Amino acid sequence: MKLNCVAIDDEPLALELLSKFIEQTSFLNLIGKFDNAIEALGFINQNDVQLAFMDIQMPDLSGMELARVLDGKKNSDKTRIIFATAYHQFAIEGYKVEALDYLLKPYSYEDFLNAATKAFTYFERQSQTKTEAAPAESAPDYIFLKVEYQLVKVMLQDIAYVEAYKDYVKVHLLSKPNPLLSLTSLKNMEELLPADKFMRVHRSYIVALDHIDSVAKNVIHVGQNSITVSDNYKEAFLDFMSRWMN
Repeated sequence: MKLNCVAIDDEPLALELLSKFIEQTSFLNLIGKFDNAIEALGFINQNDVQLAFMDIQMPDLSGMELARVLDGKKNSDKTRIIFATAYHQFAIEGYKVEALDYLLKPYSYEDFLNAATKAFTYFERQSQTKTEAAPAESAPDYIFLKVEYQLVKVMLQDIAYVEAYKDYVKVHLLSKPNPLLSLTSLKNMEELLPADKFMRVHRSYIVALDHIDSVAKNVIHVGQNSITVSDNYKEAFLDFMSRWMN
């Protein structure tokens, strides 16, 4: 899946940098760049634009005013916003118009990629929700993870367990000897993984329920690995175990 994007900034150098970052990101498709928010609005109204990267301080029509117009569409297909601005004081106002993220100038490509990945995950979830709502189709059996500077497709059935590791998570797979290291949090992984197949059992671990080999007291065995069920997650796990044994 590629996201159709536009870049909007009245500063030529900033617009070129933003356009360059979009073009070098494999899951983004730059279909327009504008130094004027009014022209951008006309283009967005006539084209399928999923994501707009834009400055806030612009003449005639500001980025915040444009965001309010787009937010007023009030439908699931509306264009989503990522702000790129030098003014941090607009951050709270940006979230009021449901901006997906906020890039503070000067930003690096890594900063840009983090925001873009968040947008990709958002649209992926939207797509999954629509798929789940369709009676003839089943939910996707995979997720995308950011690994270094690319998105990697991971089959859910291949995940044995997920482990927190500093600012990253280690995703342990059945098919690979070494885990995938992804720049995200365990909380984000918990939200991304389906609750009927995965369970958080510790502040540092999520396990795939299908791959639990045995349980002894408060310790889960997944292959050769032992994972302790902490007190905060014991009640939910015991409830799962009671249903498993019936």
